[in-house]
Amino acid sequence: MKLQVLGCHGGELPSCRTTCFLVDDVLALDAGALTSTLSLEQLCKVDDILVGHSHFDHVKDLPLMADLIIGRRDKPVTIHASRECARALRENMFNNALWPDFTRIPTRKEPVLRIKPFRAGSTFQVGPYTVQSIPVHHPVESCGFVITRGRSSMAMSGDTGPTDKLWKVLNQTPTLKALLVETSFPNALHQLADVSGHLTPKMLESELTKFQRNGCNVLVYHLKPAFLPQLKRELNEMPVEILELGDTFEF
Repeated sequence: MKLQVLGCHGGELPSCRTTCFLVDDVLALDAGALTSTLSLEQLCKVDDILVGHSHFDHVKDLPLMADLIIGRRDKPVTIHASRECARALRENMFNNALWPDFTRIPTRKEPVLRIKPFRAGSTFQVGPYTVQSIPVHHPVESCGFVITRGRSSMAMSGDTGPTDKLWKVLNQTPTLKALLVETSFPNALHQLADVSGHLTPKMLESELTKFQRNGCNVLVYHLKPAFLPQLKRELNEMPVEILELGDTFEF
């Protein structure tokens, strides 16, 4: 699997883009930086988008992408979202008030987008990828994922505070090559991280004691732009890699 980092921050500034990764040019993980990084030709190649939860920074490019690719694909782009997230997208985004309902445009039979719900905790197929969803700790229903193709797996924590099931699943995945894990706030803002369902570097360090790495790369994303220098200083003391825009990996 090829992984491209389109967005790896917990907010947006000219030098920062919100969460979005691209696997093998066809599968997007979250949708925070699709239209700001990909060309129209590249956007049209994306067949599936896996959304971890409904917060704006993870779904914000879905409506803009739909508007760009209409009439340019033979089949709809499928948005895979947990039941709660799917409901939020239908009621609050593609509702003909905030944005046109591209799940029915140009027709119900041949829309631009298709929202396909999954049950949090279920395993399902997305093209050649087997996806295991894992409920994690956040104010809205949020899922981490293990994505497997052939003999390689990668995982993404999604937005989460301290959790347990994620680590149990990862420890049972012998093919795991890389883990994308969030860390949002500096250590001094532990209380804010706790109430908002996020991690600090110290909290991440504690969480990683639950993880049997077995050579797996730990790649940190979702750093809040307002605290970027401080977060990097605190994370640099740990055996992790901080993701940067434009990074690419092969697993």
